[in-house]
Amino acid sequence: MNYGKEHVAVYRTYATALDGVRTIPESEFDGRDNTLLGMEVRVQVAGEEFLPSFSEGDNSKVVATDTMKNFIHHHMGEYEGATVEGFLEFVGRKFLETYSQMETVQVSADELPFEERMVPGEDGFEPSDLVFRVADGESGFGHVVLSRSDDGPVVEEQKSGVTDIELVKVKDNSFTGYVQDEYTTLPERENRTLYVGMDIYWTYAEAADALGEDPERYVPPEQVSDIAQVVFDEYDVNSIQDLIYRIGERTLERFPQLESVSFEANNRTWLKVRDDLEGDAKVLREPPRPTGFQQFSMDHSDLEEGTPE
Repeated sequence: MNYGKEHVAVYRTYATALDGVRTIPESEFDGRDNTLLGMEVRVQVAGEEFLPSFSEGDNSKVVATDTMKNFIHHHMGEYEGATVEGFLEFVGRKFLETYSQMETVQVSADELPFEERMVPGEDGFEPSDLVFRVADGESGFGHVVLSRSDDGPVVEEQKSGVTDIELVKVKDNSFTGYVQDEYTTLPERENRTLYVGMDIYWTYAEAADALGEDPERYVPPEQVSDIAQVVFDEYDVNSIQDLIYRIGERTLERFPQLESVSFEANNRTWLKVRDDLEGDAKVLREPPRPTGFQQFSMDHSDLEEGTPE
């Protein structure tokens, strides 16, 4: 028994900058100005006092979902932090403090990313402080579940992520050694162009680290995305399963404050039309449906057990 509001788009200009992020070898990312911070929010509330609205048509305890939308919009202006996860915890806490009939609140959001545009400056082109492009690619993700306690609202669950990653590696990818039987028509490929889409999610050992209040303990989506592309570049992987395992391994090594990392990946690899061209050149086409996918989750125990060479 729950209800809520989704697809609540909210934008904030000149939000608090994310400064003091710890850098890693795979990424140049060391923070963001947050001159323009946007996200699409989903809120879901539950509580026994809402039961009469379902069973008797009694709406005396119901907070209209339009009110929830307005509540989210208002509190974006009150939030003094710098991360998607921090805002979700902040607005979820405010819901519980404002409406006593709400026993739990789930709040999630997809970042609505923007990119600075380059404009002429004194020393050549430089990022504009004013003009941004609406980005179509990957974005950060956050999810928190809050409930009541004797000491006030507490975070029961937390998940962060980066979604809609799409990477293409033009060669040095193989797919061999799989089961061959009377149903197999796919040929083994020692060197293929590999196009993979993936969403990467992670949880923290301490949920408070997700909020970004201590930037050195915060894991930015930009850095995890950069890890994915660096690992893809470094290894001749024998499957997408092999690739996501290595990405997860590197992510946990770089961020010991994480509890786990998980993946939803899918294979969008183009099909060969011609490979009789000079050198490594090929002509490729879009694959037909259906599409293969992979799901995987790992934690620090997988590192302790050792990894494949």
